[in-house]
Amino acid sequence: MGHHHAQFGRAITWVDGQWMDGNPPILGAMHHAVWLSSVVFDGARSVRGMAPDLDLHCARVVHSAHALALAPPLDGAAVTAIAREGIQKFDANAELYIKPVIYAEEGLVTPLPESTRFVMVIFEAALPEPEGFSAGLSSFRRPARDMAPTDAKAACLYPNVARAVAEAHAKGFDQPVVLDPNGNVAEFGYMNLFFVSGGKVVTPAINGTFLNGITRQRVLSLLRADGFKLEERAVQFDELLAADEIFATGNYAKVQPCTHVEHRALEEGPVAQRARALYWKFAESQKV
Repeated sequence: MGHHHAQFGRAITWVDGQWMDGNPPILGAMHHAVWLSSVVFDGARSVRGMAPDLDLHCARVVHSAHALALAPPLDGAAVTAIAREGIQKFDANAELYIKPVIYAEEGLVTPLPESTRFVMVIFEAALPEPEGFSAGLSSFRRPARDMAPTDAKAACLYPNVARAVAEAHAKGFDQPVVLDPNGNVAEFGYMNLFFVSGGKVVTPAINGTFLNGITRQRVLSLLRADGFKLEERAVQFDELLAADEIFATGNYAKVQPCTHVEHRALEEGPVAQRARALYWKFAESQKV
């Protein structure tokens, strides 16, 4: 049932205790989720049998649901169990995106908590090669925590991300560099941002305007354990123009080098290479 997206392979969807192929029609125009955006989701990866931090991603979707005043019908452990079951329905070497979704069906402006539903989608999505991407400063900013539900991975945050990405593409860049409401660097469009300067690895401090990514947290802890000096602090855009290297972390592509910022070309540096190696070594210990 439903349509496959051209860029993705086979998809399966867990609805009401059973797995269905493709994209079953479970939402209508009357549903609160479609009409008024009471949707949270998460994204995890299973790559050739490794599902790094799957439990953390599954716990976070439940946290996000609570942040939107939804009443999730299951806990993180149950979400993780469903994910593991779904992963087994694909080839052992598959590269998968795991997307738990929690949404409300009813309500006027506020969602009716008891109408909260859970679905899980798992689909084939190749892991991008770490070829490097270009980035340019965006005119759009991340919202402050009193302007949007920034403590959740909420679907309603993404149209703002989309227009920043579209603007970047129109300027010839792959990704935007998005500032926070104070004018400090927050992140790339949908990946957390790291740079290296003077032997230190720097990443913007979590301030409630952008997601504290699970891959971000994992890479920070792996680099710290490997002996790198790390700083989490306010970052000015100009610092990127003088950085030794810049890279991104995110669930979809994991660790990716930024090889162009505005007019400046950069090489992928040793820290990004080390971060990727450490990440996949960690992932080896995270078998499904």
